[in-house]
Amino acid sequence: MALTIGIVGLPNVGKSTMFNALTKNQVLAANYPFATIEPNVGVVPLPDPRLGRLAEIFGSEKILPATVSFVDIAGIVRGASEGEGLGNQFLANIREAEAICQVIRAFSDEDVVHVDGKISPSDDIDTINTELVLADLQTLEKAQPRIEKEVKQKKTDAAVLEAMTAAQAILEEGRTLFQAMGDGFDVEPLSELQLMTTKPFLYVFNVDDDILADEAKKDELRALVAPIEAIFLDAKFESELAELDEAEAAEMLEMSGQDEAGLDQLARVGFDTLGLQTYLTAGPKESRAWTIGKGWTAPQAAGVIHTDFQKGFIKAEVVSFADLDSLGSMADAKAAGKVRMEGKDYIMADGDVVEFRFNV
Repeated sequence: MALTIGIVGLPNVGKSTMFNALTKNQVLAANYPFATIEPNVGVVPLPDPRLGRLAEIFGSEKILPATVSFVDIAGIVRGASEGEGLGNQFLANIREAEAICQVIRAFSDEDVVHVDGKISPSDDIDTINTELVLADLQTLEKAQPRIEKEVKQKKTDAAVLEAMTAAQAILEEGRTLFQAMGDGFDVEPLSELQLMTTKPFLYVFNVDDDILADEAKKDELRALVAPIEAIFLDAKFESELAELDEAEAAEMLEMSGQDEAGLDQLARVGFDTLGLQTYLTAGPKESRAWTIGKGWTAPQAAGVIHTDFQKGFIKAEVVSFADLDSLGSMADAKAAGKVRMEGKDYIMADGDVVEFRFNV
């Protein structure tokens, strides 16, 4: 399954610098609004040390990690929903993403202008959320006459219209529909409308060294987006880190007092927020990670490799990575009784090492 995260934020908050670090590309990162007009797309491998170990055990020629596509979307400004800046040009790009990653400026730098002339993370969050909320309200208002007509003609379930009314009330309060989902609001009847605020939100604070080392200040910023987990990184530092080899990057990270790169944190929090996990396959040709949803069954997981695997699913030979790692080989794992044959009802666990049996 493909996973795409749209990176949004006001101009000059560090979106493109972070994107460069993520993808190790050199897209334009300039000190003026709208340096990004057409969205840049980068496919980023997810760090997974388990794959290196599997390659050792199975003698794999290649390692293929799971990936995430990041889309660097043009800066959004106050009034975008009414045509300010680049207006609603960003909407189509966000609609194609499974999640929205909002980059918020919390660093001070007189050489990098802020579009509002001041550094205020809370105002920046409000601006972006407001523009997305207003855009969704416009979508609902535009669709309402058509939906009302279809409900009268019994072409559309009345539940859709009821959900639209409820959604409008939520949005008019200034809340996103994703926030309301935590209170039990069901967005499923509105799926056709592709409302942007139904998407999971990730919040990345682009900070400097002082804030990275200040837990009290980070707690203040965390409170702005609670209960969603906040991510803190220094986009400039991350872009420097991305240019180093693995050993040098680890040393630089240790010297900075961090135990996890900000971009690795983003990948981890993103997967968790979206309810995703990975399972692993391995053999002489490749060791590979596959992205699935938490709670997926073995046949559903098999279908990510090929639809025929799901249709003709028979059994799954499963061993946990932890057991395989400690025992050192499939033969030893089988001898220790750690390899299981699972059927159609088996719920996949993160880090399962699997070989599917199927018949088509």
